[in-house]
Amino acid sequence: MSFVFQLPDVGEGIHEAEIVEILVSVGDVVKEDQEILKIETDKAVVALPAPVTGKVLEIPCKVGDVVEVGDPLIAFATDENERTTESAVTPPLKQQEAPKQQTPAETPTKQTPVHQRALATPHTRRLARTLGVDINAITGSGKNGRITDEDVERAAASAEATPVKETALKREVAEPQTGRRVVEEFGPTRRIPFKGIRKKTAEAMSRSVSTIPHVWHAEEADVTDLFDVARRQRAAAEEQGVKLTPLAFVVRAVVSALRSFPEVNSSLDEANNEIVLKEYVHIGIATDTEHGLVVPVIRDADKKSILQIAQEIQTLAEKARTREIGLEQLKGACFSITNVG
Repeated sequence: MSFVFQLPDVGEGIHEAEIVEILVSVGDVVKEDQEILKIETDKAVVALPAPVTGKVLEIPCKVGDVVEVGDPLIAFATDENERTTESAVTPPLKQQEAPKQQTPAETPTKQTPVHQRALATPHTRRLARTLGVDINAITGSGKNGRITDEDVERAAASAEATPVKETALKREVAEPQTGRRVVEEFGPTRRIPFKGIRKKTAEAMSRSVSTIPHVWHAEEADVTDLFDVARRQRAAAEEQGVKLTPLAFVVRAVVSALRSFPEVNSSLDEANNEIVLKEYVHIGIATDTEHGLVVPVIRDADKKSILQIAQEIQTLAEKARTREIGLEQLKGACFSITNVG
């Protein structure tokens, strides 16, 4: 049978993308999750994996085309007989445009690939694996039945009482005496009820945004010693191919502060009236590029040395400037740093 791969919703409010590279040709046999083409959004160049294992029957798009979410990209033959008898196959894209009228007995709905395989983006599938959710058992709330991240999270929340087997991507987390610990998309968190004085204070502060001027505050610090340390260590770092700058030390200082004041490393879930205290520390580094401001994220910065942080700043900044950075590397920051030089 045939399967038509459409441009998935890659998130971040992106509705269209440009085809920058096609990595397969008609007649190629590809495996599921093999990279088949690259698209460029207004944020990054993203490699899309094959959603199925099969033979490429048709590629209706070409490099330079601008496609929208839901547009067909590549058609596959997923049945062995169909792959070996190509002449008997009607191009699947044409079948979609003008389907033959048949009786339900001849073409049962359940035989179509769309119903056999959950309609979801690679990111949503990875989230489902992380949370231990069977994505094929979820009813999608998105367009054309597409399964969204929210659908997966709701399914995971409803199954919280059921023990989850440990995998490479997810471990079962016990609940502490205060708050509810869960494993979310970017790491473990502890959720506590958002109510009482805190809730009233937040409501008042939200109202105040439109009635009270914002305040900007600055402090000066003598970092002479810091610059001396960075200067002394620079040569040793360069021997390892790392450009060591004071920014790496600033990241470590921010990490230390967030660990000392966990309330700062939190966010508000208004839908569930909860304050989300993050037990991970992912730091965003604002990076100026010719395409605009991009904020790559250093994951688990609290678990990395200054040299490792410096290396990651260097690598992520270069990827951001060349637009080779993936969307996953732009998400999940707990705190962002802007270096004005």
